Amino acid sequence: MTTAVSSPTPRSTPKRSFREQMHLAREDAIVSVVNRLLAEKGFEAMTVDEVAAEVGIAKASLYKHFPSKEDLAAAAMVKVMNRARAFLDTLDPKAPPLDLLRSVARWTMEVQLAGEMPSLPSENSSLRASLTTNKAYVDGLMDVSDRLGAWIEAAQQQGSVNPALPPIAVLYTLYARACDPVLGFLKGSGLYSDGQIIDMVLSTCFDGLRQR
Repeated sequence: MTTAVSSPTPRSTPKRSFREQMHLAREDAIVSVVNRLLAEKGFEAMTVDEVAAEVGIAKASLYKHFPSKEDLAAAAMVKVMNRARAFLDTLDPKAPPLDLLRSVARWTMEVQLAGEMPSLPSENSSLRASLTTNKAYVDGLMDVSDRLGAWIEAAQQQGSVNPALPPIAVLYTLYARACDPVLGFLKGSGLYSDGQIIDMVLSTCFDGLRQR
C-alpha cells in the first residue's frame, strides 16, 4: 500500500499593517514627485523643499523616508531601473538581437519624451556615492547591462552591429538615448510628433548619417 504524500502548504505572505501600507504609499508618492521633478528640471535645480511641498508633507517627515536629496534621486533611479527590467521581460528573447536593441532604445526615448526619465548630472560625487551603494539600483543596472551586453555581442556575431566597436561603447550609446538632448530640441521645434522624433533618432543611432 502506498502512502499519499501531502504537498507542503504554501506560506502566505504576511499581511502588512495599515501603518506599513501608508508608509509605502507615501514613499511611492514621494518617488513619483521626485521622478517628475528630475525629468523636468534635473538634479541640481530640484530642491527637497519643493518635493515636500508637492507631496504635502513637512520636510522633516520627508527625511524620515529619505535622508538626503541624493537618496531621493537614487530611489527615482531604482524605480526607472525596475521599469526597464519589466520592459525587457516583455521582449521575445528569440527575436533578432538588433531588433531587441532597437526596441530598448525606442522604449527609453518614449519614457524620456513622456517626461518620466530622471535627469542626473554625469559628475556629482555625493550622488554617485549614493547610487553605487544602493543595492537595488546596482543589482538592476547589472541585470539590464548583462542582458543588453549579450544582445550586443550576438548582434556583432551576426554582423548587424559593427564588430570592431567595443561592446561597452555600444552599451553606453544605448544608455545615452535615455538622456539625449536631441529629443527635446526636436520636440521643442513643434515640427514633429513623438513617433517621428523617435524614428529619426533611431535611424541616426543604428543606421548612421550616410545616404543608403
